[in-house]
Amino acid sequence: MRKLPYKSGIGIGLALLSPAVLAVQLEDLQAIIHQVVMYALILFVIIVAVCVFFMRLRDKRAAPLRRIFQEGEAIHSVGPDTPVTECVRTMSAKKIGALLVMDGERLTGIFTERDALNKVLAAGLDPGSTKVSEVMTKDPCCVPPATTVGEAMELITKRRFRHLPIVENGKVLAVVSSGDLTHWLVKDQMREVQELVKLAAGPDRRDLARNH
Repeated sequence: MRKLPYKSGIGIGLALLSPAVLAVQLEDLQAIIHQVVMYALILFVIIVAVCVFFMRLRDKRAAPLRRIFQEGEAIHSVGPDTPVTECVRTMSAKKIGALLVMDGERLTGIFTERDALNKVLAAGLDPGSTKVSEVMTKDPCCVPPATTVGEAMELITKRRFRHLPIVENGKVLAVVSSGDLTHWLVKDQMREVQELVKLAAGPDRRDLARNH
């Protein structure tokens, strides 16, 4: 008979405790579900952003090269009799990797950092007495401004050079590098992707802070 009140007390306690435990478990379950939904939303936004990125990247690859440069922009060039030393100084001062070699208005070659290393220094030539016409890359590959960005990148990759003169009707309009092409392709896309991710993740981070 003494055990009856004890068992009754335990039973009543468990009966009172069960709703509280259940409520706590439900709250935990709701928090877990909330976090799963939040991360799923973030993942969805990231996937959408990446898809948008590659779709726009494909569209930008189809753009003509004339969209990359401005008409009348400075073109760094030297004459064929210019000493290599002067060419290297000009490239260093202008922070560029190549110079066009012009005979009047006619493009005869291009002199790059690779030419300076391989054809001058590695060959043991005196850069002060060596004319750029002796070590330049003659008759460089040129393309018209209607060439697409994708075609230009494919050409640069296959031919393994970094600088591509843009010529129309025998007139040099600009020189684009592989870095110029890559930068133009991604300069706006990465910022848009980052903004989308921040927009999706920002409010949810505050929710997490409140939950914890």
